[in-house]
Amino acid sequence: MSHIVELLAVGTELLLGNTVNSDAQMLSRELSALGLNVYYHSVVGDNPERLHRSVELARSRADVLITTGGLGPTCDDLTKKVVAQAYGLELEYHPECAAAIRDFFARSGRAMTENNLQQAWLPQGCTILENRWGTAPGCAFQSGAHYVVMLPGPPRECIPMFREEAAPWLARLREGVICSRTLRVFGRGESQVESLLRGRMNALTNPTLAPYAKEGEMELRVTAKADSQAAAQALIAPVEQEVRALLGELIYGTGEDTLERVVLEGMKARGLTLGTAESCTGGLIAKRLTDLPGASAVFRGGVVSYTNQVKAQVLGVPRQLLEEQGAVCADVARAMAQGARRVLGCDAAVSATGVAGPDSDERGNPVGLVYVALAAPEGCWVRKLSLAGASDRRDRVRIMAANHALDMVRRWLAGLEIEKI
Repeated sequence: MSHIVELLAVGTELLLGNTVNSDAQMLSRELSALGLNVYYHSVVGDNPERLHRSVELARSRADVLITTGGLGPTCDDLTKKVVAQAYGLELEYHPECAAAIRDFFARSGRAMTENNLQQAWLPQGCTILENRWGTAPGCAFQSGAHYVVMLPGPPRECIPMFREEAAPWLARLREGVICSRTLRVFGRGESQVESLLRGRMNALTNPTLAPYAKEGEMELRVTAKADSQAAAQALIAPVEQEVRALLGELIYGTGEDTLERVVLEGMKARGLTLGTAESCTGGLIAKRLTDLPGASAVFRGGVVSYTNQVKAQVLGVPRQLLEEQGAVCADVARAMAQGARRVLGCDAAVSATGVAGPDSDERGNPVGLVYVALAAPEGCWVRKLSLAGASDRRDRVRIMAANHALDMVRRWLAGLEIEKI
């Protein structure tokens, strides 16, 4: 039998946007590893009537319900009571849970209020899921052909509890494994790649192939379900080879790779150093590189030359060039990259200058016009970008400019063609 899983997150703070539902992301990954298909994600506030309707809806379309949140000691922690009622169960007091709660407070040196013992009331006949990371125990039970797991909401409790307590309980439902392989793509949009692969995507059933748009790039995910991880990977391999043959150099990495990680690792492997000269990106390229551990082995430094005065005095961009052409042009981008390479003493340097918005600059250059450059021992390359559009934002222009700068370094390291102007 193929099981259908619904994840139901309980908490008004999720609906208000005050808290991000990171539990759903984690649980979906963990359940996929168990071979269980997550069909639905739901979120409901701390309201008993709406929570009851959400549970009833989940029962009508899924046979595995996993809830997060609403197991604490306060009056708005309603999950256990409402879920138990929906399945015709009473709550019963568990002295062993009360003892564990008291012990938790004693170990932490904090005074315990009596309302914390509310957490020791659980559905009759359930399996208790021990919480060694907080006070609220979880629980699991089977009702006919339905399976229910209740977990606390805080990720620091929910994540380890699922892995160590809930996953073994759910293992009885295991239907093989679900594995995915993610290919990271830069240089083509989701719609362009989808049009190239549409026929293949529609023809596949297991594995499947799907595109996903990301901020300034995209990814392709090949997913297979099989009896073992090895069998799933064997299904994925030929599809991945086919996609790589079609997209070639547009694929820059896999899994959790990012452009900055690929650049950093590529530079480190060759013993090379990198610097930046940034105007419209305001240091974003440098930030993304230095966010990574080990960046000091590669990154020499950066200059945020936001004004023409700094471009001229620090990077040595000719003042006449700035006066005649303005800061947003190919020659200034080239001079900035070359100046950064000279000033920072690095093997290669990238630069970015342009109009991030929200308005055009004093010379009438439109929002989204950006020039990025790469200076290296072999020469200097400049890429002109037109990032304007109805959906463009200031931050998106900056992100895209940084992506293109990093992609130029990636291509230089791989010996791929970099366009010149």
